[in-house]
Amino acid sequence: MKHAELFTVKKLVKTFYAIAAAASLSFVGNLEAAEKLEKETLKLGFIKLTDMAPLAVAFEKGFFDEEGLSVQLEAQANWKVLFDRVVSGELDGAHMLAPLPLGGAIGFGTKADIVSAFTMTLNGDAITVSNDVWKQMKPQIPQQDGKPVHPIKADTLKPVLEKYKAEGKPFNMAMTFPVGTHNIKLRYWLAAGGIHPGFYGPPQDTSGQIGAEAMLSVTPPPQMPATMDSGTIVGYCVGEPWNQQAVFKGIGVPVISDYELMKNSAEKIFGVSKAFADKNPKTHVAVIKALIRASMWLDAEANKNRNEGVEMLSQKQYVGADYEVIANSMNGTFEYEKGDKRQLPDFNVFSRYNASYPYYSDAVWNLTQMRRWGQINEAKPDAWYLETAKKVYRPDIFMAAAKALIAEGKAKASDFPGEGETGIKPASADFIDGIAFDATKPNDYLNKFTIGLKGKQVVKGGKVVG
Repeated sequence: MKHAELFTVKKLVKTFYAIAAAASLSFVGNLEAAEKLEKETLKLGFIKLTDMAPLAVAFEKGFFDEEGLSVQLEAQANWKVLFDRVVSGELDGAHMLAPLPLGGAIGFGTKADIVSAFTMTLNGDAITVSNDVWKQMKPQIPQQDGKPVHPIKADTLKPVLEKYKAEGKPFNMAMTFPVGTHNIKLRYWLAAGGIHPGFYGPPQDTSGQIGAEAMLSVTPPPQMPATMDSGTIVGYCVGEPWNQQAVFKGIGVPVISDYELMKNSAEKIFGVSKAFADKNPKTHVAVIKALIRASMWLDAEANKNRNEGVEMLSQKQYVGADYEVIANSMNGTFEYEKGDKRQLPDFNVFSRYNASYPYYSDAVWNLTQMRRWGQINEAKPDAWYLETAKKVYRPDIFMAAAKALIAEGKAKASDFPGEGETGIKPASADFIDGIAFDATKPNDYLNKFTIGLKGKQVVKGGKVVG
């Protein structure tokens, strides 16, 4: 017995040293991998929205660690602060509105060279109106089985605007940033319903309210519900959870999701300065690898991990909203009027449909809308749109990260676009107004809109010229 016990102890000791040696080798291997990175310690920024999820998941699940990265995630006050801190180098990279680096490229606002090798999400936004506005809209909305028929178009809002105008009151709505998806999507919805959202006339006029019937202004995402509740605004466009928060608080009704407005549009990207990308190419690829894995985890097996993801996001250091509020949209449903909860499985898309790939055509579409409303206040040839997109979007870096994950057995080739991918999606009419977008013909696309700049038109002296 003693001999057996001694043998067992010796065996355990031997096993312990073997494990320790293996762990040591692994540790050394990780150190060697980390030493190959130009920069190991990073500070990455985000805004408190559920579509920052890939960053939270990459941190919480250890994907950044496995790439040899020590990452600090830091919430930012608003999109301008976030953008300026990436430009200054205070942040190494950040969760960004998809058009934000394009604004930097063309010099609308802060001129800066920002690149993106990763699309963080498709969809994820909605347009919400106050209870009073909803009550006035409802008579114009078709009903089926006692519920409003979706998608709800903005022409149902026109009588409400006319009443406000007759009473001499401005119709104030909010978005999160001038060079942002929420601004573009709110404008698109309004204009598709015959409501003018106003022009920009840079450099003199950057209000975006020239000729506007609905007055759009900036409010940071977490402040949207409270600002509407106070009566300062009567509606807004924002990402989650701030539309569902209005439902839970009983202060407003989301009338349309962006999935219904423009199916599978690129919503957020991950951006770094061009200087950072040029100086730290290996580090940049390592970050993209971690984010790809996080996005795949979020969409894996019919969203089986979403509840765990919602738990992460509900923590105060990330989004900080109640679990139930975040889950209302993250788990493939969406609630409009209180109690009118519908299936919307693709409200948040992180990985499927090659969502993470930075398509040039997504950038081109955003640039057309910036031209449409005067942020680009001069005519541009078709070639300019693609050239500008290529200055910002870097699918080559994305594919370098994807190929490394495939080689490591952490992803399959079928998880990504094929070798022949051009970065240009096929023409599509998946918009609420049915107008087809072809990224190879941006000027033809702009000419199809009833409201908006086209051809050689410019905004000058507070009016459209040309």
